[in-house]
Amino acid sequence: MHSFDKDPDHIAVEKVLTYARERLLMDPIPLDGPQSEDYLLSAAGQTITAAGLGSTRAMELFEHTLAPACLSTDHPRYLSFIPCAPTREAAAFDVVVGASSIYGGSWMEGAGAVYAENQALRWIADLAGLPEEAGGVFVPGGTVGNLSALVTARHTARAKAVAEGTGARPFRIAATDNAHSSVVSMAAVMDAEVCGVAVDDMLRMTGPELRRTLEEHGPETFFAVVATSGTTNFGVVDDLDGVAEVCEEFGIWLHVDGAYGGAGLAAPSVRHLYEGIERADSFIVDPHKWLFAPFDCCALIYRDPELARIAHTQEAGYLDVITRSAEWNPTDYSIGLTRRARGLPLWYSLAVHGTDAYVEAIEDTLAVTRHAAAEIDKRPYLEAVREPDLSVIVFRRLGWSAEDYQAWTDRLLDREFAFVVPTTFRGETLTRFAVVNPHTTKEDITAILDTMA
Repeated sequence: MHSFDKDPDHIAVEKVLTYARERLLMDPIPLDGPQSEDYLLSAAGQTITAAGLGSTRAMELFEHTLAPACLSTDHPRYLSFIPCAPTREAAAFDVVVGASSIYGGSWMEGAGAVYAENQALRWIADLAGLPEEAGGVFVPGGTVGNLSALVTARHTARAKAVAEGTGARPFRIAATDNAHSSVVSMAAVMDAEVCGVAVDDMLRMTGPELRRTLEEHGPETFFAVVATSGTTNFGVVDDLDGVAEVCEEFGIWLHVDGAYGGAGLAAPSVRHLYEGIERADSFIVDPHKWLFAPFDCCALIYRDPELARIAHTQEAGYLDVITRSAEWNPTDYSIGLTRRARGLPLWYSLAVHGTDAYVEAIEDTLAVTRHAAAEIDKRPYLEAVREPDLSVIVFRRLGWSAEDYQAWTDRLLDREFAFVVPTTFRGETLTRFAVVNPHTTKEDITAILDTMA
């Protein structure tokens, strides 16, 4: 008997599945909270040993010591960063994906999974108004999505420059300082330069300011413009139509980062904010943010996927059987070769609930955010910094210092009442709510705001 087969009754599997079922059906969900390394060392000790701890002890450690030392991002009062609140169906199906040993990188090995993922991608592409031939791949997160799109943009721009014999070698990206931090990180990875575009009084990138930046530095030196449909800190949607107009005029790739806010495309009440997104060359949205899928999942979609395939396909003798085939191979459209079929939990939840349920859930979170704005407005000790475009609202508690905000955050977390951390904007410490969990209620918001009095 192999050493891995010393559990003939499959007790370890049963324990894992039992825990997963109980966690998925848990109501209410505990917020929990972080513990110090000293505490964990004392409570858990050395967990990796030569002989192994056995399934009972290992599961006890996770359930009673390790898991409670992690915040539950699906708690309705987890309102910091951008939470992750998957449907029960999506989270449950993530277990199935792991158990099924599916390789999601090629049609040959995972045709059924790729077919299902592509239907979920098609729904998102249709929301954005992208053409029928648009397509892409689910990647681990917005960072990889942005990097993959920008690599494609640069490859396309440089191939065009060679074909036209201009001698240009584009190396710049245009973005605002509200763009996601991954844009700067990805530029560093690519040895590219980010040129800042000034924002208007609504914190948006606009066509005129983009034009000014391009003309100042030379439009021929740019290979991409990164606009945002829902910035992380404020939820701002850039003037996508005006930006697209300038990109088309200069022949520069337009990438729209909708990692958080792209899900708002499904909501009729805010759909008008996205006018122009249908003109993008590439677009991302993270279903693990506001489309109720589990970590980690980013939908990366190209207007012309062939450009991405040319930029990303890896060549090797052992891959010829895949790369020479006519089928859709997801790994041809992003950084990386090995991939999990991470779009399947979203697909399953969409298939179970239908897209109308997603529209309703997103609209519910927007209604809760508008309630938060109204509650902030009527309280004399609070002041909104900007009216929300989507489901993020940033506000100040008048008279508070940075230390006051942090102390308030610590009190809420110590009580396992809520998780709301400070943010900064233009040197000022503030706080914010990011409402992406459809189980977050207006009463939750009111209760949290009451603690700031």
